[in-house]
Amino acid sequence: MNTNKKAPKLRFKGFTDDWEQRKLGKIFEYLQNNTLSRDSLNYKNPNIKNIHYGDILVKFDEILDGSNKDIPYINSELDLSKFSKSLLQDGDIIFSDTAEDDTVGKAIELQNVNAPFILSGLHTIPCRPLIPFGKGYLGNFLNSDSYRMQLRPLVQGIKVSSISKSALKDTMIEYPKNIEEQEKIGCLFQNVAKMITLHQCKLEKLKLTKKALLQKLFPKNGKHIPEIRFKGFTDAWEQRKLGDVLKVNSGKDYKHLDQGNIPVYGTGGYMLSVNESLSNIDAIGIGRKGTIDKPQYLNAPFWTVDTLFYLTALGKHSILFLYYLMQLIPWKKFDESTGVPSLSRTTIDSISAYVPSNFKEEELISSLFNQLDKSITLHQRKLEHLQLQKKALLQQMFV
Repeated sequence: MNTNKKAPKLRFKGFTDDWEQRKLGKIFEYLQNNTLSRDSLNYKNPNIKNIHYGDILVKFDEILDGSNKDIPYINSELDLSKFSKSLLQDGDIIFSDTAEDDTVGKAIELQNVNAPFILSGLHTIPCRPLIPFGKGYLGNFLNSDSYRMQLRPLVQGIKVSSISKSALKDTMIEYPKNIEEQEKIGCLFQNVAKMITLHQCKLEKLKLTKKALLQKLFPKNGKHIPEIRFKGFTDAWEQRKLGDVLKVNSGKDYKHLDQGNIPVYGTGGYMLSVNESLSNIDAIGIGRKGTIDKPQYLNAPFWTVDTLFYLTALGKHSILFLYYLMQLIPWKKFDESTGVPSLSRTTIDSISAYVPSNFKEEELISSLFNQLDKSITLHQRKLEHLQLQKKALLQQMFV
């Protein structure tokens, strides 16, 4: 058995040959980039496009379509004649040579380059393969763990990391000899990317829907009734102090408790689990110190630390409705500290808000937003699952 066989753990059926391994400098040629800053770019006046390193790091996936609207144009008054031989084309690769974290060296593969032309911009290293590669293969290989592990010892800098052309040219490019296998790999990752994009769009749409409905189903600008209401409700909402509808309770230290199955929450969310509860009824968590503008819905039983208040409903009010109401309060406006943000019980009690006079209206509103939140959570989990699948494929489909 050949233990030195160059092949990935996971392959498409029918492909068994060893993979090739060549230095980047032997099978790529470097192109010229420019050093244009953001001030030299715009999104309104069509001209030659320019790929900025910051967009590679933040906005673009492994494969970049040349028609992407997030690629800015170069201001028309600039002379670009010296870059005429560096216009990019399908299959070209662009590395980001600088970053403030471990994303330095992230690469994109350019596809579907039509008019207007595209150039490679500030802090980028553009290069062109000298041998044919299957569409989509390089963009995914160059962002795989297999390749990025080669980059780590080549990165320089402390606060700002960078990688050089001379360092890149000695990295190894590993690829199947068969172009068909390369194309199958590229196609697989393209399909995964489409599914991720689809769920990202659905998730963003649901979040925007929730945000819009929060503005319309609750009164705003001092009005006593919301813009949209459920059928059968016409009475004006009543102004109340939060202290009239919610009881502010203090969190406590948990370190004397044993490990268990009762969740402990802080201002950043779940921390650990213990064997006793502080509350056996659902509540709303709001920061006493630290993060004060992120209300949390706390399902009982639970425990909260001393930097997190937990608020329970008073009278006949829906705690779920009050949770959505609290998402509309500009909490940072009530910050009482010049240092670490903080809130007091007195301040929370004194905040005014409008609530329905009919408990049934509270229930209908909270039920609607609860269903939206469940849909948001479902799509978030699907998206995270797809991203994990992609990560696993990047680890297993390359040598």
